[in-house]
Amino acid sequence: MKFLIVFVALFALAVARPNEAGIVRLDSDVQPDKWSSVLETSDGTKIDQDGVLKNVGTDHEAAVVHGSYSWVDEKTGEKFTVTYVADENGFQPQGAHLPVAPLA
Repeated sequence: MKFLIVFVALFALAVARPNEAGIVRLDSDVQPDKWSSVLETSDGTKIDQDGVLKNVGTDHEAAVVHGSYSWVDEKTGEKFTVTYVADENGFQPQGAHLPVAPLA
């Protein structure tokens, strides 16, 4: 469920931008135990994700999503990319621009 909320929020962010970027590519493949989707807009925004259900039919059934999203800063032209895993351990983003906790 978390992945769906994240995806919808990112999709809304990409579509609601004031420069009215158009959708260049929108693909999805949804099956009972796995799914994938790709969204690209004309302003350089891209959202890509693949998900799968693991431990199907057990008490430990969970969704695991691997994905990324990227955008281009309108002022600087710099491209930012976040890759992530979302699973039973939560949302785990990584990106060169994101702060990293110091090692203990």
